[in-house]
Amino acid sequence: MAASVGSRACWLPLALRLSRGVEQVGETLLSSSKLVQPFFVVPVRTKKRYFIPPSVGVKNRTVDELQSKARQAGLVVPQEIIERPINVSCTAGIFDPYIPPEGDARMSSLTKEGLKQRTEQLKQSAASQLAIRKVKDFDESFSSKSFPEKAHEIYVEAHNCLTSFNRHKLHAFVTERCYPEMVRGNRYRTIRWTFVESLEPSRVVQVRCPEMVNKGNLYGQVTVRMHTRQTLAIYDRFGRLMYGSENVPKDVLEYVVFERHMVNPHGAWRMHGKIVPAWAPPKQPIIKTLLLPGPNLKPWEELEDVVVQDSLSQQTQWHK
Repeated sequence: MAASVGSRACWLPLALRLSRGVEQVGETLLSSSKLVQPFFVVPVRTKKRYFIPPSVGVKNRTVDELQSKARQAGLVVPQEIIERPINVSCTAGIFDPYIPPEGDARMSSLTKEGLKQRTEQLKQSAASQLAIRKVKDFDESFSSKSFPEKAHEIYVEAHNCLTSFNRHKLHAFVTERCYPEMVRGNRYRTIRWTFVESLEPSRVVQVRCPEMVNKGNLYGQVTVRMHTRQTLAIYDRFGRLMYGSENVPKDVLEYVVFERHMVNPHGAWRMHGKIVPAWAPPKQPIIKTLLLPGPNLKPWEELEDVVVQDSLSQQTQWHK
C-alpha cells in the first residue's frame, strides 16, 4: 500500500504540469494577436506580353504609333509578311494580250489607218514565228494550221462540262486561272448552252512563249479567233429566264487564249481566258426578278381573299 501511495504522489505533479501546458497552448492558439502573423505579397509574372493594349482614355492612335511606342519600350513587334501562293501549272494572266484591230482588220491597206493595221500585223506575226519555234522544241506536233481544230474541241468540251456542272472534268479543259471566272456566280443558276455551227474557220492570230519564275520555265499561249453561232440561256433558282434564249441563236466573235506548261511532259493545252476588244458591242442586260411587297395578312386571312376584297372595293362607285 505504501508503494502505491508513493507512486501516486509522484504522478500528481507531472499531471498538473501537463494540464498547465495544454492550457497555455490553447490560450496562445485562441489569442487574436498571435493568430495574425505578418505576411508579404510577392507578384509573380506568369505570362510575357508582346503587345501592350492602349489605355481607355487615349484616342486617335494608329497601329503604327502603338508599334513605335512598343519598340521604344524594348518590345519586339513581329513583322507581317504577306505571302501569295504561286501556281506553277499555269500563269496568272495573259502575256502580251492580242489587241484585235477595229473592224476585225477589214480596212483597206491603201488608207492611212489600214496601213497602220498592216504594219502592226507584220510585227505581231514576226514575234509569233519566234514563239512557234520555242513551242515546237517541246511539242513537235504543234502546228498553227491544225491547232484551231484542237482548240475548237477544247472550247466545246469545256462549255459542256460547265452546263452539266461536271467540275472535276472541267479542270482538264481550263486552267486554274480560268476556272473561277467560269464558275463564279453559277451556284443557284441553270445554264443551257449549245453549239450550232462555225460561221468562219478558226485561225491562230498570235502565239507567245513567255518565261516565268526562272529561265527555262516556258509557258505557251496561243490566241485563236473563233466566229461561231451559239445559243445561251441562263435561268435563276426559281426557273425564270435571266439572260439569252434557247431558241434564238446568236453570232459570237471571240478571241480565246489557250495555254500549256511546256516544260511539263504531261501538260496539255487548256483554255486560259478570253480577250474582249474595246469596240465589241455591249452585252445583253440581265433580267432581274424582284419580289413585290404584298398586303400584311393576319393569321386567319388568306392572300386570295384579301386580293378579291381589294378588287371589289376599288370597283364600287359612290354617288350622292
